[in-house]
Amino acid sequence: MEVRVTKGAVTLDFTEAVISQPLLMIDADVSSGRLTLVTKPGIAVDTGDVAADNSYVKVRANRGPEVPVILRIQVSGMVGGGHITARPPRRTFRQWLRRHP
Repeated sequence: MEVRVTKGAVTLDFTEAVISQPLLMIDADVSSGRLTLVTKPGIAVDTGDVAADNSYVKVRANRGPEVPVILRIQVSGMVGGGHITARPPRRTFRQWLRRHP
Protein backbone atom coordinates (compact mmCIF):
# COMPACT_ATOMS: atom_id res chain seq x y z
CA MET A 1 0.00 0.00 0.00
CA GLU A 2 1.35 3.43 -0.88
CA VAL A 3 0.36 6.41 1.25
CA ARG A 4 1.28 9.99 0.32
CA VAL A 5 0.39 12.76 2.78
CA THR A 6 1.09 16.44 2.12
CA LYS A 7 -0.25 19.08 4.52
CA GLY A 8 -3.07 16.90 5.77
CA ALA A 9 -3.95 13.88 7.85
CA VAL A 10 -4.61 10.25 6.93
CA THR A 11 -5.98 7.71 9.41
CA LEU A 12 -5.92 3.99 8.65
CA ASP A 13 -8.18 2.14 11.11
CA PHE A 14 -7.44 -1.59 11.43
CA THR A 15 -9.73 -2.26 14.42
CA GLU A 16 -12.43 -3.95 12.32
CA ALA A 17 -10.27 -5.07 9.39
CA VAL A 18 -10.71 -8.51 7.88
CA ILE A 19 -7.20 -9.93 7.86
CA SER A 20 -6.41 -12.26 4.97
CA GLN A 21 -2.60 -12.09 4.93
CA PRO A 22 -0.05 -12.04 7.74
CA LEU A 23 1.97 -9.07 6.36
CA LEU A 24 1.00 -5.61 5.12
CA MET A 25 3.71 -3.37 3.69
CA ILE A 26 3.08 0.37 3.68
CA ASP A 27 5.30 2.75 1.72
CA ALA A 28 4.70 6.15 3.32
CA ASP A 29 5.76 9.56 2.08
CA VAL A 30 4.67 12.16 4.65
CA SER A 31 5.60 15.83 4.33
CA SER A 32 4.05 18.39 6.70
CA GLY A 33 1.24 15.96 7.50
CA ARG A 34 0.20 13.13 9.75
CA LEU A 35 -0.29 9.40 9.21
CA THR A 36 -2.11 7.55 12.00
CA LEU A 37 -2.49 3.76 12.18
CA VAL A 38 -5.18 2.63 14.64
CA THR A 39 -4.51 -0.97 15.66
CA LYS A 40 -6.07 -3.68 17.79
CA PRO A 41 -4.47 -6.46 19.86
CA GLY A 42 -2.73 -8.93 17.58
CA ILE A 43 -1.39 -6.30 15.17
CA ALA A 44 2.31 -5.43 15.37
CA VAL A 45 3.75 -2.34 13.67
CA ASP A 46 7.40 -2.12 12.55
CA THR A 47 8.69 1.35 11.61
CA GLY A 48 12.40 0.53 11.45
CA ASP A 49 12.73 1.47 7.77
CA VAL A 50 11.30 4.99 8.09
CA ALA A 51 13.68 7.92 7.53
CA ALA A 52 12.56 10.84 9.71
CA ASP A 53 13.75 14.42 9.17
CA ASN A 54 12.40 17.10 11.55
CA SER A 55 9.60 14.77 12.57
CA TYR A 56 8.78 11.83 14.79
CA VAL A 57 7.60 8.26 14.48
CA LYS A 58 5.79 6.80 17.49
CA VAL A 59 4.39 3.30 18.04
CA ARG A 60 2.28 2.73 21.15
CA ALA A 61 1.61 -0.83 22.25
CA ASN A 62 -1.83 -2.19 23.05
CA ARG A 63 -2.60 -2.65 26.72
CA GLY A 64 -3.97 -5.85 28.11
CA PRO A 65 -3.11 -9.52 27.82
CA GLU A 66 -0.64 -10.70 25.21
CA VAL A 67 -2.27 -12.17 22.12
CA PRO A 68 -0.58 -13.85 19.15
CA VAL A 69 0.36 -11.60 16.25
CA ILE A 70 -2.08 -12.11 13.36
CA LEU A 71 -0.93 -9.14 11.26
CA ARG A 72 2.45 -7.46 10.97
CA ILE A 73 2.44 -3.99 9.42
CA GLN A 74 5.82 -2.98 8.04
CA VAL A 75 6.10 0.76 7.38
CA SER A 76 8.90 2.16 5.23
CA GLY A 77 9.49 5.47 3.51
CA MET A 78 10.23 9.04 4.49
CA VAL A 79 8.78 11.60 6.89
CA GLY A 80 9.75 15.25 6.58
CA GLY A 81 8.15 17.72 8.97
CA GLY A 82 5.29 15.35 9.78
CA HIS A 83 4.32 12.51 12.08
CA ILE A 84 3.64 8.79 11.86
CA THR A 85 1.79 7.35 14.84
CA ALA A 86 0.55 3.80 15.51
CA ARG A 87 -1.81 3.53 18.47
CA PRO A 88 -4.65 1.49 19.92
CA PRO A 89 -8.20 2.89 19.62
CA ARG A 90 -9.22 5.55 22.07
CA ARG A 91 -11.64 4.76 24.86
CA THR A 92 -15.12 6.23 24.86
CA PHE A 93 -16.11 8.61 27.63
CA ARG A 94 -18.11 5.85 29.34
CA GLN A 95 -15.11 3.47 29.24
CA TRP A 96 -12.87 6.19 30.63
CA LEU A 97 -15.37 7.00 33.38
CA ARG A 98 -15.64 3.33 34.40
CA ARG A 99 -11.84 2.94 34.08
CA HIS A 100 -12.06 0.17 31.49
CA PRO A 101 -8.79 -0.54 29.69
